[in-house]
Amino acid sequence: MMRRFLILILISLLFISGCECVSGFGRDLQKAGSWLERNTSSQ
Repeated sequence: MMRRFLILILISLLFISGCECVSGFGRDLQKAGSWLERNTSSQ
């Protein structure tokens, strides 16, 4: 019983951290896109 509980906690922690990584990656892509827009529009 305790082992299942620990495995469940580990899986949920990995899922939560994975979601955070994906949202962080999305923010980075958004920053890169806005940087490209600024540089191409200024020329």
